[in-house]
Amino acid sequence: MVDQRNIGVALVLFYLLLLSLLFKPTVEQRLSSSIEFTALFELRSSLGLTSRDWPRKVDPCSSWNGIRCENGSVFGINISGFRRTTVGRQNPRFAVNSLVNFTRLVSFNASKFLLPGSIPDWFGRRLLTLQVLDLRSCNITGVIPSSIGNLSNLSILYLSDNRLTGAIPSSLSRLLSLSVLDLSKNLLTGSIPPGIGALSRLQILNLSSNSLKFSIPAQLGDLDSLVDLDLSNNSLSGLIPEDLSGLRNLQRMVLGNNGLTGLLPVNLFRSPSLLQVIVLRNNSFTGELPEVIWSISGLNLLDISHNNFTTELPNFASYDNATAAVLDISGNKFYGSLTTVLRRFSSMNLSENYFEGSVPDFVLGNTSLGTNCLQNVSNQRTLTDCVSFYGERGLSFDNFGPPAPESGKSNSNRNRIILAAVLGGAGFIMLLTLFLLLVLRVRTRRRVSHRGIDVGPVCAETTPPSPGLAINFSSLGDLFTYQQLLQATGDFTEANLIKHGHSGDLFKGILESGLPVVIKRVDLQSIKKEVYLSELDFFNRFTHTRLVPLLGHCLEKENEKFLVYKYMPNGDLLSSLYRKINSETDGLQSLDWITRLKIAIGAAEGLSYLHHECTPPIVHRDVRASSILLDDKFEVRLGSLSEVCLQEDDGRQNGITRLLQLPRSSSEQGSSGPMRLFHLLYGRMYRNQHLLS
Repeated sequence: MVDQRNIGVALVLFYLLLLSLLFKPTVEQRLSSSIEFTALFELRSSLGLTSRDWPRKVDPCSSWNGIRCENGSVFGINISGFRRTTVGRQNPRFAVNSLVNFTRLVSFNASKFLLPGSIPDWFGRRLLTLQVLDLRSCNITGVIPSSIGNLSNLSILYLSDNRLTGAIPSSLSRLLSLSVLDLSKNLLTGSIPPGIGALSRLQILNLSSNSLKFSIPAQLGDLDSLVDLDLSNNSLSGLIPEDLSGLRNLQRMVLGNNGLTGLLPVNLFRSPSLLQVIVLRNNSFTGELPEVIWSISGLNLLDISHNNFTTELPNFASYDNATAAVLDISGNKFYGSLTTVLRRFSSMNLSENYFEGSVPDFVLGNTSLGTNCLQNVSNQRTLTDCVSFYGERGLSFDNFGPPAPESGKSNSNRNRIILAAVLGGAGFIMLLTLFLLLVLRVRTRRRVSHRGIDVGPVCAETTPPSPGLAINFSSLGDLFTYQQLLQATGDFTEANLIKHGHSGDLFKGILESGLPVVIKRVDLQSIKKEVYLSELDFFNRFTHTRLVPLLGHCLEKENEKFLVYKYMPNGDLLSSLYRKINSETDGLQSLDWITRLKIAIGAAEGLSYLHHECTPPIVHRDVRASSILLDDKFEVRLGSLSEVCLQEDDGRQNGITRLLQLPRSSSEQGSSGPMRLFHLLYGRMYRNQHLLS
């Protein structure tokens, strides 16, 4: 009994001690070094930072944004996205000489803060404690100093989206603690240093969008920890080294838009594999695609388009149901039938190949099938092309289906009689119908001619594109991954939510390149699939400066689809009309009459394009202040395009079709019956009416 009581007392004391440690008031960090104090104010002056971020007459460690201190010294400096004063914006420079006085600096982040000029050579000789250096989107020029290789503690190096020139210094191979190396979107030339293969802790290597040449070093296969490899958009040539098969932890392999050639190594891909994204598009690969690639369970995106792969699809299925995976094998020489291996993909581009046979049921929906040799599908290759291709391989072509059976003279005569009877009956019915419609038209005109009503053609029902006329996804901007959109919107947090739209939720996001965008998330559990398909079909067919630009899309997830638009800095007309003046910042002022006239003219031009320049004409159906978007110069971009409908002209839609057309919703029920018949027979709706609504 005593022992149990002692144990209970000991537990209570332990919990009290734990609570005292957890809720112990923190001691405010203060800067104790006068040298670093002076250096911070020198940095503030040389960069032209505002008092809003770095105010005077306060302790920097406790009151300055982006300053982290430890034991009385500056530990980290983050000026990412800061704004300069008016004077500082007149002559921005890479003026950070005072950084040499911070002897314990671990992190320096100046991403998205303009620093025109070159990286000082003393960075690699004086900032030896640096672990994180982030200079993304800073407008830096010149070469990467070789002294950077002296920063032995450096674990993260971001220099992307600048104007760096010259070769990648081989001294970077000495950064043995490096886990992230991003030099993408620059003007770098030369070859990839083989020494990078010695960075055993490297997890992310991004050298994309440069002018790198020559072959991929085989030493990159020694990067055991590598998760993300992106060498796309360069001028690399030669074969893919078989040594890359050693990248056991790799999840993203992006080698597209280069000049790589030859066969893919048989052992390049392993099973099981952690790969989620494989992009080899726009190269000159030949031969067969390794069959193991189809059995990688976690694969979300496979893009090998516009190469010279030539093989048949394997006839097996790893998954019974479609997943969110995206497949693009267009622009190759695949042939044979469409097999069950395609069942796992929810979005496919199979165009510009030589597939034959019928289209199975599981290859429907978001699939491009043009320029093949398929049966009963529009926009296919000619019979000569298909026969020639299969003949070169010693194969026979199915001639777009089985040949028609031969028939004797009796069958031929009987068919002619049946055809004549059918056509004669159909012609009689058509003449009778036209006569009845004419009688109704004359009688109705006599009854209502005094009213002067002038209504127009009925909008065609909004329907998704048919499988035969599939959407060309390559013309709809970039193909984003779901992970990219999560990163851009902070996991779609409420803080980034702009509004709940009738066709999806709108979020503000910032891409990895720094470009602000608006992302629409379409939940297919609450919104019909046809809504986003119709909008994609619209952007696939029409484009104009007065329409909000569509930057790309993401169709990976089964129940959610995403459309990415250009961000409009001035919001919509509804918010701009009533925005108040704020003298403390550079915020937008209330609209003057000249700007309002400019917006009115822009909206009229956009609607005029839809009504008069599109074929067939288009009705917006959702014109309101919130759907008129304004860019940084108050130029109008029409949004809310998910509800647009095609307007069928009198010459294109006969009276029977218009008479039988049903209203889409309860709001249109008033146009049914005799009034709807009147509109159909006499209607000439002014499309210009939209300009006044």
